[in-house]
Amino acid sequence: MKLQNFGVVVCLGFAGAVWGQSVVVTGVATPTPLDEADRAVQVLKLPRAERALYNSWYSLLQLDPALNLLQRSTGGFIADLSIRGAGYGQTLVLVDGMRINDAQTGHFNLDLPLPLELISSVEVLKGSGSTLYGSDAIGGVVNVRTRTWEAPEFRLLGGVGSYGANQQHGSGSLGGKRWSEQVDFARDFSKGFQANRDYRNLAVSSLSGFRLKPGAGSLLLAIGDRPFGADQFYGNFPSWERTKTWFASAHQQLGDKTEIGLSYRRHTDLFVLYRYSPQIYTNRHLLDSWQGNLRRHDNLPKNAILSYGVEGLSEAIQSTNLGVRSRKRGSGYVFYDIRALKRFSLSAGIREEFYGSGQVATSPSLSGAAWISSKVKARASVSRAFRLPSYTDLYYSDPANRGNPNLKHETATNFEGGVDAWVRDGMKASVTVFHRRDRNAIDYVRAKPTDVWQATNFSRLNFTGVEASGEFQPVKGQTVRLSFAGLRGVRAGQDVLLSKYAFNYPVQTGVAEWRGLIAGKLAARTRVGAVNRLNRSPYGLWDTSATWASGKWRPFIQVANMTSTSYQEIPGVALPGRTFMGGIEIVIR
Repeated sequence: MKLQNFGVVVCLGFAGAVWGQSVVVTGVATPTPLDEADRAVQVLKLPRAERALYNSWYSLLQLDPALNLLQRSTGGFIADLSIRGAGYGQTLVLVDGMRINDAQTGHFNLDLPLPLELISSVEVLKGSGSTLYGSDAIGGVVNVRTRTWEAPEFRLLGGVGSYGANQQHGSGSLGGKRWSEQVDFARDFSKGFQANRDYRNLAVSSLSGFRLKPGAGSLLLAIGDRPFGADQFYGNFPSWERTKTWFASAHQQLGDKTEIGLSYRRHTDLFVLYRYSPQIYTNRHLLDSWQGNLRRHDNLPKNAILSYGVEGLSEAIQSTNLGVRSRKRGSGYVFYDIRALKRFSLSAGIREEFYGSGQVATSPSLSGAAWISSKVKARASVSRAFRLPSYTDLYYSDPANRGNPNLKHETATNFEGGVDAWVRDGMKASVTVFHRRDRNAIDYVRAKPTDVWQATNFSRLNFTGVEASGEFQPVKGQTVRLSFAGLRGVRAGQDVLLSKYAFNYPVQTGVAEWRGLIAGKLAARTRVGAVNRLNRSPYGLWDTSATWASGKWRPFIQVANMTSTSYQEIPGVALPGRTFMGGIEIVIR
């Protein structure tokens, strides 16, 4: 296996890329060509020349209808994400293979301290992923991949927009054969489209790449600071909140077959229930998380690979509401992957995760694929996943919500089958059918609207769905993608209760996107999405953007919600109508 010259390490399905091939590293034990993956994996790319087409990394998530993004505000700083009907805490978020998920609450799982300039792509594994990644990977896994160094370059972007919004973003990179360095910063500000919906986002990062005698390595340092008005975010209160995130990760390859990874994440949350009367109710939370892993793969006869590794995780919180808590976990996994006659593949794995007082969660998986012809591939998988309750699920208490210290960990079994077809050059179609059985799923329920929301375990939740997509190139340099997702959830063996999160899923979602170059210099994209959520009125959103893609001076414009649709992704939390952002990007090479 060959490595990129700089940046993130290539090893064991977590980071990097193989020269000359398009590979996927999420949901597989070793890097695999995307066309050979036997799980449903989507790669959402962000080419550097198209950065000005996107307002935040949330815009990438909106390109796949299987991803249910529930925003509390625009600006890319606070939202919940569910995949295939799973809860917001049942989606695992990674940065270059290292966990970002927040042990305090799943509401902060998308709280990345990364400037958009640092992100190269987002890989999405749909369906259970606990065999490789452990807790939280019930609905799926989102792996945010950072950029590898390409050439010395300096970029500066500035823009202004609706509701007093403004942006200042910048990046600079330099390097050589033995080392590279990229520094990025981002500042986004808005006075808000309504009272108490203002926000200020700041993110700064440094990504260092180096090549030592044992192999390639990388070091990522990042910090984010986000104060924002949180009116109606967590109930009928004029709240305010400020989160800060510090993240550091290091990867080092030890030879061609072994990698070690370390990460540290600190997250603080200052929550004020009544913004202008903080003395009534204020919470402060500080969470520290440490993760370390050692992963290896060995080549076996007859095109087989044995992958295995160990992982440790420590999480500790100091909170005015949740108290002083800590927990540690350790795990080991093994994967056997074989490919025969360039027509068949089979992958089997199992993970044992140890936590608490001798408790164990076992997560097996089995997947395979077969090429029916040179252009058609069938795939299937069955897997099991789990999730530990967050500290909020267990211990939180406020005037509207109550935790439950007796909660059990969640489990899920996922069944999946699909077909991928390469109709001709530049045209691909895919269909996936899945069924997931959740047991002891955690949600907040109440018997009537005047009651307090109480965390509890559902005995059984079942979700069945279908996903279909087609992609083609009408002309060189332009791509059209059409995709659809349908979902049905059933709760069995329970009394009828009002659920806070589990039944806010989309029944049908469709997305149409066009992107490409016009006259070789103008990059543009447009996205139309329609969603029909359970027991709510359907709505559609149309976004479009364009930027000059060459030269030193590159003006851009972004228009969101062009039809000024009135909508809410989370009940009670309004989102803005039509908004504009325009500015210029300066590129010096």
